Order: sequence, then structure tokens, then C-alpha cells
Amino acid sequence: MLTEEMQTLIRNFSAGSVATVNSDGTPSVSPKATFVIIDTRRLAFGNVRSPSTLANLRANPAIEICFTDVLSRKAVRVTGTATTIIKGDAAPDMRTRFDADFAETAPYMSAYVVTDVSAAELILSPGYDRGRTEDELKATFLKRLNAL
Repeated sequence: MLTEEMQTLIRNFSAGSVATVNSDGTPSVSPKATFVIIDTRRLAFGNVRSPSTLANLRANPAIEICFTDVLSRKAVRVTGTATTIIKGDAAPDMRTRFDADFAETAPYMSAYVVTDVSAAELILSPGYDRGRTEDELKATFLKRLNAL
């Protein structure tokens, strides 16, 4: 489900925008920057301070996550079902993984949210449709970022 290209993008740009559904049916999007890829069908983020996201997922476990490489103008959209695991109840290998990948943040994590992926899509900028290469897009947007 998560191809090598998708996994590379997620590892390199691990801040994901997590979409859940509020109790009134409206969408809720929240950035998370503590993602790990468990395998090709599961990924997880460590909960640091996400009471609304966790409440939404308890009521409706549907989740969508978007990771964006702003330089290459590519994104990965992941759709799935989320399960929240209290940190103390998580398998030791999961705690070890978060401790290793997020040493400074891991002590503040209270839970892990594991997404069972039902769909994953690589999304490309329309620039690719116009014949632009990845290197050209990266150069253009790196120049823009450097100008900030």
C-alpha cells in the first residue's frame, strides 16, 4: 500500500496534516510531526497535545493524513482507520521506536495513534503535467523559500 516512494516522502517530510471529523460533522485538520512508518499498511503518530483529534477519533475512527514535499511538489494522501493506544499499553517495540525517532518529544507522548491504511495515493503538482521535471520544480521552490 505505502510504496517506497511514498515512504521516503513521509520519512523526509514527516509533518502530516491529520483530518478527522468533529461531532457536528465538520472537518478538523491538525498538524502532527511525530509520525513513524510501522510497515506498508500501518503508520502511527505520537500524541503530545491533541485532545480534539483523539476525541474525534474515539467517536469516528476515520482518518486521512496528507504529507507534502513542498520542494518537489508531491504529496502522499493516506486514508484509513485509527486506533489509539495508551503509551503504557503499547508494545515495547513501538515505545522503543518512538523513543529512538523522537527522543526529545517521546517523554511527552501519552498515546500512539496507529492508522490501518485502506488507501494511499501519490499526488503530483500540475507542473508535472506541463513537462516540468522534479529537479526544475525543486530548484524553483527552493529559490522561493530561500528568498523568505
